[in-house]
Amino acid sequence: MSEDFLTDRRRGTGFVALLFKFQSLFGLVVVFLGAVVFSPVKDGQLIFLGSGNLFNAVQSISDTGVIAVGMTLVILIGGIDLSVGSVFALAGIGVAVLLVNDGLPVFPAVVVVLVIGFAFGLLQGIASSRFGIQAFIVTLAGMQIARGLARIWSGGQGVSLTYGDQPGQVPVLFSLLGERTFNGVVPISALIFLVVAALAVLALRVTAFSRHVYAIGGNEKAARLSGVPVLRVKVLVFGICGLLAALAGIMHVGELNYAGPNDGVGYELNAIAAVVIGGTSLSGGRGSVVGTVAGALLVGVLNNILGLRDVDSNIQLLIIGVVIVLAAGVQRLRPASMS
Repeated sequence: MSEDFLTDRRRGTGFVALLFKFQSLFGLVVVFLGAVVFSPVKDGQLIFLGSGNLFNAVQSISDTGVIAVGMTLVILIGGIDLSVGSVFALAGIGVAVLLVNDGLPVFPAVVVVLVIGFAFGLLQGIASSRFGIQAFIVTLAGMQIARGLARIWSGGQGVSLTYGDQPGQVPVLFSLLGERTFNGVVPISALIFLVVAALAVLALRVTAFSRHVYAIGGNEKAARLSGVPVLRVKVLVFGICGLLAALAGIMHVGELNYAGPNDGVGYELNAIAAVVIGGTSLSGGRGSVVGTVAGALLVGVLNNILGLRDVDSNIQLLIIGVVIVLAAGVQRLRPASMS
């Protein structure tokens, strides 16, 4: 073979590898540009490109985005967590009841609920890893248990939040979760999502924990033989996922000033969708939080522009479903040498 042919082949392979590595970012750019093209116009301005609208798009996926970060870690080790939507509801009900009915200050109430979410995840991790029960089964049961606990804790009723100093009212500090900063433009919930994502990206780049996560997802048996504390890492990953689901539930209540025991239904599927669109392999060992963030933003932008164009909500679901299938299909096309 000629040297020029080999050089062209390497370039082609390099481009394909780049395309697969950043598929979610490329997809986000394509959807963003499409949204610009199809954006309604008001007073000569594209509504989609308005700063308020763009941050609305980010805010709309902030809670599921936080859940998706935790889901990414679970999927990277070859697991799945179907309980996150129910843990989300349990955390929302928990923080609302503690603040409204029990009169706890904001900080203790938030800490208690985060600990509950973390402990719930740890228990699921132990059941799956220590006793060898498939994560799908364990977290399916966890989904029912958490939902039942949320309904028991709330008496089957929703809890509304009002702010003030009187009994039954919530300290005004908690209302900050529903506010915007930087001259009333950037939602606090969006900032929390970006901070959580940034911390996860950092952890998966510079810590031994990240090497263990990818090693377990790539080949659990080989990882164990290499000295990776497989049990400890897997349990911790499920704990982190539960913690982030609880954090998302708290954010949700702070934004809406309401908690319901049926909140978060389907959120586990939304989180998995963001992870899949982001390019993380459901078999584990390959993927990134950056991809998940891009996947979540892609869904947010797509839903936003479809809403601006008054597309029927049922059609929106169909379109998102097609996007998920396309993202999964792209992963199937990945050459074996890039796996």
